[in-house]
Amino acid sequence: MDLYEYQGKQYFARFDIPMSPGATADTVEEAVAAAEKYGYPVTIKAQVQVGGRGKAGGVKLAFDKAEAETHARNILGLDIKGHVVKRLWIETSSDIDKEYYASFTLDRSAKQYLCMLSAKGGVEIEQVAEEDPDAIARCYVDPLDGFSEAQARTLVDEAGIDDEAKDGVVDVLVKLYRCYVEGDADLVEINPLIYTPDGRVHALDAKVTLDDSAAFRHPEWADWANLDELDPRERLAKEKGLQYVGLDGYVGIIANGAGLAMSTCDVVEQVGGEPANFLDIGGGANADVMANALEVISTDEKVKAIFVNIFGGITRGEEVANGIVQALGRVDIEAPIVIRLDGTNAEEGRAILASHESDRLVSLPTMLEAARKATELAGGAVR
Repeated sequence: MDLYEYQGKQYFARFDIPMSPGATADTVEEAVAAAEKYGYPVTIKAQVQVGGRGKAGGVKLAFDKAEAETHARNILGLDIKGHVVKRLWIETSSDIDKEYYASFTLDRSAKQYLCMLSAKGGVEIEQVAEEDPDAIARCYVDPLDGFSEAQARTLVDEAGIDDEAKDGVVDVLVKLYRCYVEGDADLVEINPLIYTPDGRVHALDAKVTLDDSAAFRHPEWADWANLDELDPRERLAKEKGLQYVGLDGYVGIIANGAGLAMSTCDVVEQVGGEPANFLDIGGGANADVMANALEVISTDEKVKAIFVNIFGGITRGEEVANGIVQALGRVDIEAPIVIRLDGTNAEEGRAILASHESDRLVSLPTMLEAARKATELAGGAVR
């Protein structure tokens, strides 16, 4: 789960990472009140999960009440790369002497945490990596050993951080690591991490991605689910507890298991079709789950046929078939459906489906046959 900047800063605050004081605002009046509270000058920032806010006019400096009101009114409702601004972050402006970059994430290939630090902050780290890769100092961290202050100091030296800022950057790095590990994050990033003329080091921005698999330990995360940022299909799927990713094709995919869902997408492409989505209903395939999946698929107007690919394991084939039949009775589906059922008690399940077959509901024994049929019914060119 990706957090907005203000949410990331709230998360940082739990681990005593220094930042400028600020508050959120959903209206012009709230923005002005926050600006008056914290004192001018203030920075007014659009809260959207996309880069380039400043260039798009989504970050403005206000020196008085009139400017705060004007900037807030102009930024609220602004479209930034397809993201409409609905919330602002108002914070005390900071004088900047130096800008740095700092982050922790997981290097999956190395199976270790990776800390990156650069004296070239304030720009996209990808740009720095491309133009001057030696400007990024890297440190691998064994999760069992943790990240020490000594490691932080070594990294600060390697990154070429200015002498006067070193102690402050070390302090932030140690706290940022705690935020990453104890906060169950996939990514914590500060860009820029600034050094001010009066000798302070603090985070001017915050990017945090939380590890969804740790959500059971954090019931408070539910309040941060950014459903407004999702594709409408993905939002509905998330509300129904389904793993869904929207694609651009015309064959809707439903499968039980992420691996099977990916394989199903591959097979559809292999026979000449184009998958409209990745939808994993998980280990079960009862009537409620199937009805939810079919409802999500049916909201996509591009879907011309639906391919249901189920492998019965612990859930037996006849239970799966009964679930599909019951689900079809609950959801109004216009697109034809092709079902491939295999695994435990698959023959019993196919027998149940056979009594309900028509030109709009077809059951086939193999994944390849089913993929071809679904592509054909969708009007695609079958290979």
